[in-house]
Amino acid sequence: MQENVARADRSRAIPFDAAKLDRLMEAAGLDVLVATSKHNVQYLLGAERAIFFDYMDALGVSRYLPVLVYPKGAPDKAVYVGHRLETHQRAVAPPWVAQVRTESNGSVDAITRAVSLIRDAGVPLKRVGVEMAFLPMDAGRALSDALPGAELKDALLVLERLRAVKSADELAKLKTASELVIASMLAVIAGHGPGTTKQQLSDALRLAEANRGLTFEYCLLACGNSHNRAPSAQRWEQGDVLSLDSGGNYHGYIGDLARMAVLGDPDVELKDCLAEIEAVQRAAFAAVRPGAMGGDIYVAAERQLAKITQRDCTEFLAHGMGLVSHEAPRLTAKGPIPYDDTDARLPLETGMVVSIETTMKHPKRGFIKLEDTVAVTATGYEIFGEGGRGWNLGGSSL
Repeated sequence: MQENVARADRSRAIPFDAAKLDRLMEAAGLDVLVATSKHNVQYLLGAERAIFFDYMDALGVSRYLPVLVYPKGAPDKAVYVGHRLETHQRAVAPPWVAQVRTESNGSVDAITRAVSLIRDAGVPLKRVGVEMAFLPMDAGRALSDALPGAELKDALLVLERLRAVKSADELAKLKTASELVIASMLAVIAGHGPGTTKQQLSDALRLAEANRGLTFEYCLLACGNSHNRAPSAQRWEQGDVLSLDSGGNYHGYIGDLARMAVLGDPDVELKDCLAEIEAVQRAAFAAVRPGAMGGDIYVAAERQLAKITQRDCTEFLAHGMGLVSHEAPRLTAKGPIPYDDTDARLPLETGMVVSIETTMKHPKRGFIKLEDTVAVTATGYEIFGEGGRGWNLGGSSL
């Protein structure tokens, strides 16, 4: 259907390091890469996600499945197959890919169309990299049937390594996301006082982030002496602490930060608790620089943790940030999300981004936490969204 063929903008530069991707594919033994996750397709396409499917994938009796096929060493033969409902979007902002076909209706026809196009281009299809966790069973079966004898291999880590070092544009988006999340939190804290429920605070943060151009993803919040972080009817009362931990998405990039508040003046114990958390954060920041081993962040943080009075109820975590939370660099195999600590034994690189968080689950004073987004720079590090690090006073603008 010719009307559904978008014209690629051949003047557009490839938005990622194609030579690096070729090297990664060669090392992984891949001839061609088939990306089907929304975040990796966004990254490889260098374009915004399909508007209609930004929030959902299900449609009718199937689902949205974007398919970008990249042949090793031959970006001029790359293919993108999208849904017919993104035709206008791709016409307004044509991507760099040579063939852009917005004519699919579901998962199976998207993958079969993509395979047909890439086969017509004469690309070797013996060793095919796919995103196993983002390829639905019906599309995976259709891919296998269309390529009898081909070896399907998981390319998740190939794409992770490609995205690990952020471009200047990506860093700018992560910085904007972080700053807008902090601004939203501070506005919500200042605008709400005693008697506000956790549900109301979560709803207010959702609106505050949306009003600042973010896509709200989540809000984890605890108040009083409770460690429960789900929105609920629990009320924030005078003297209570409040922990806000939220992810706001800016053009696909996640700002994930945590800040503290209190209704009334913080007492000496609360000030001491937050100061101990701040000391751990600062120790971890100081280990962030290009060339340092990723594991040095944990060494520095754990050394400081051993010195604090509340060490028995305090824990530390550092993980990569970008289009995905907990992406590369991967620094620990003991965190809440299971994966290998590959980057603990590799040097940090300029352009990597790390979320650094210290959590104190105090048995009497409640849930106290700071979380920051830190970029590796040529000279050390930069904190994205550094405001509001102390005890923010609830209801201060009422």
